[in-house]
Amino acid sequence: MNFSFLDLVYVKEDKTVQDAFDELKATAKKAEELNFSRYWLAEHHNMEGVASNATSVLIGYVAANTSTLRVGSGGIMLPNHSPLAITEQFGTLAQLYPNRIDLGLGRAPGTDGLTAQHMNENFFKNVQEFPKNVSMIQQFLSNENESSKVRACVAEGTAVPLYILGSSTESAVLSAAYGLPYAFASHFAPQQLAAAFKFYTDEFNPSEALEKPYKIACVNVIIGETIEEARFLASTFYRMFLGIIRNQRAKMKQPNMDFYNDWTVNEEALIRQMTACTFIGDKESVAQNLNQFAERYQVDEIMMSCPIYSQEKRLFTMEQFASIFI
Repeated sequence: MNFSFLDLVYVKEDKTVQDAFDELKATAKKAEELNFSRYWLAEHHNMEGVASNATSVLIGYVAANTSTLRVGSGGIMLPNHSPLAITEQFGTLAQLYPNRIDLGLGRAPGTDGLTAQHMNENFFKNVQEFPKNVSMIQQFLSNENESSKVRACVAEGTAVPLYILGSSTESAVLSAAYGLPYAFASHFAPQQLAAAFKFYTDEFNPSEALEKPYKIACVNVIIGETIEEARFLASTFYRMFLGIIRNQRAKMKQPNMDFYNDWTVNEEALIRQMTACTFIGDKESVAQNLNQFAERYQVDEIMMSCPIYSQEKRLFTMEQFASIFI
């Protein structure tokens, strides 16, 4: 079982953005030390508690501070960008860090509708043209594009692997048709996980990029030395989702058990639904549940999101998570 890491570069309530970047570097170094398969950064905007806005810049930062770890996007929200610009950015990264760069592509905005319009005034048109724009990136990356009038010269022949990200069966259709690996965002939208993976597996069309289906499931993982400690650490994570529901987004809060008395019954039910693919507990309980999850959905790789306030406890969770699969 391959295992990997997704980072949103959380900004904490008593720390700065620079502190978040320092922790990003330390976390990536730890991931490399623990033999994680890859380290991805998610594109988000207009969120005080998330600093992974300039995703391709941070990919370069992580790659420069590691030596063997694969680094990529989980993902680039393509409707926000020009396919040519993204190809040039990732082609440049691939030239600087050969055979280490992944390009994960999604069609969501990674933000609210108003901010999406500021990112790209053609955002909604680009959502509809997502399949065409993925094909355009494939063309720009290929050596066959040398004779084209429009070229991403720095990217041609770099063989940057593409991944399709999604949280619905719609993304599974595209991944299967294009014969690309598929990463599902079950860490915040697990409802269509089973249906999407089944369709992708059943309808997969082998391609030059991939002979057989490759499924990545992203999940939340919080491991404490005891189940009680894990639940304490998880209060930060649940508070983040409560902030989304209440439209009170803020920097990452310190854990506090009093939180569990703050949400309403309806809010708790909704958050539990959104975070159904979350594994909280000591190592033994998390390992058992993760293995059952992997077997049930026949995943090829589990990618962990680790929304823990304490950097020390976050690194501890990474160590325990890695030891489950080694």
